[in-house]
Amino acid sequence: MSMQTDPAPGPASASQVAALSARDRQVILLLLVSAFTVILNETIMGVALPRLMGDLGVTAAAAQWLTTAFLLTMAVVIPVTGFLLQRMQTRPVFALAMGLFSLGTALCALAPGLGMLIFGRIVQACGTAVMMPLLMTTVMTLVPPESRGRTMGQISIVISVAPAIGPTISGIILNLLDWRWMFWLVLPIGLGALGLGQARLQNVAELRPAPLDLVSVPLSAAGFGGLVYGLSAIGEGHGAGGILPALASLGIGALALAAFVRRQLRLGPLGRALLDLRTFRVRVFRVAVAMMAFCMVTLFGMIILLPIYMQVVLKMEPVAAGLVLLPGGLIMGLLAPGVGRAYDRAGARRLVIPGSVFAAAGLWSMAALGAGSAVWQVLGAHVLLSIGLALLFTPLFTAALGSLPKELYSHGSAILGTAQQVAGAAGIALFVSVMSLRSAGLAAGGADPEAATAAGVRAGFVTGGIVAVAMIATSFLMRRPRAADGV
Repeated sequence: MSMQTDPAPGPASASQVAALSARDRQVILLLLVSAFTVILNETIMGVALPRLMGDLGVTAAAAQWLTTAFLLTMAVVIPVTGFLLQRMQTRPVFALAMGLFSLGTALCALAPGLGMLIFGRIVQACGTAVMMPLLMTTVMTLVPPESRGRTMGQISIVISVAPAIGPTISGIILNLLDWRWMFWLVLPIGLGALGLGQARLQNVAELRPAPLDLVSVPLSAAGFGGLVYGLSAIGEGHGAGGILPALASLGIGALALAAFVRRQLRLGPLGRALLDLRTFRVRVFRVAVAMMAFCMVTLFGMIILLPIYMQVVLKMEPVAAGLVLLPGGLIMGLLAPGVGRAYDRAGARRLVIPGSVFAAAGLWSMAALGAGSAVWQVLGAHVLLSIGLALLFTPLFTAALGSLPKELYSHGSAILGTAQQVAGAAGIALFVSVMSLRSAGLAAGGADPEAATAAGVRAGFVTGGIVAVAMIATSFLMRRPRAADGV
């Protein structure tokens, strides 16, 4: 079945660029700044976990819930945003997102113990889950197809750079201040954005009546939540006591997701789907979602494994490990606008193929790291991966959403966001599990702990390199959306 899509990207005329009014530019800028702030918090806790374990007197498994609960909440809430964006205007949705994020940030800053800190992270994640689909749907509504790549390049800064520099910022704060300052420093930004949004943000959404299917909501929560929890937990223990609950969660999640998909396919043609899966009838969207999943597997796996390698094997301080990751994050940010302009001129295929090659080169370079590797080798491998991801994010987001008809923008944004969370959790589970199994096997054989960890990290990155090879193969399936047939 064919679906009408937007025209293919091409050079934007001066009149088309100017057509974006001052009001629209202000809306997009405010959403970009706010989204950067909320996404930054997704990875800011990684480097802080050892400090929190000591200050709060908790185990590593308990502290890990600060990250797991965030991912889990995102996966549960994002699918519902497709419904919210069809029924609510821009300003109240923005107020909901930033209000929840600011409340969660205040709860974290004031938390007397781990329980309140986890609850604050859950409230933060609820706001974060709403913000990204709101940003992408708004951009697709306001920006003409001929210049979307440029604007999506700015969104790529949010999506790629914010998670990448989270560990760096966390390391710097922890080196100078108490861990609570990770939240106290962010809270004024969140509150300022909330106040500015209420005063200046204009309603630009095109609303459509969409009934809420009460059966789909719990199926979505059980499906996506079960998968993310199982994937996040699977690397934490490899005995029967640790792996069986994770596998049970994956099984329940898979069954609930299958029921959810079946119901959405039935409700989609009636206009009642919570998450309209007709988007997957568009080939460009299917390929872009698959490639985005590969990207998030490698990004989140790297964010977890590389700091472990630098701190455990190379004996680097958290702030130094964070600073090594900073150039790659900055490179992604600097390249993103140019990649967006290149997409407007040439489309996605000419960017995603070399991007996949660079990402694979970076991961295979990381697979060569060992106990005696120099810091410049770590930096070089991370920069290679960062260049690859910079060439991938903007074209994938723009091509995926640009291939859909307007009425499916909000659903497409929610699907992309959900895929990112599930794939990110899968990346963490995959990399950490491979590393842990390899390290444990060598340690049991009498290997030195540092050598065992180094070998485990290499095994994790070899797995990532294999994923990147699959990403290269998939990149050749990407093509420009066609207005005639939507595939």
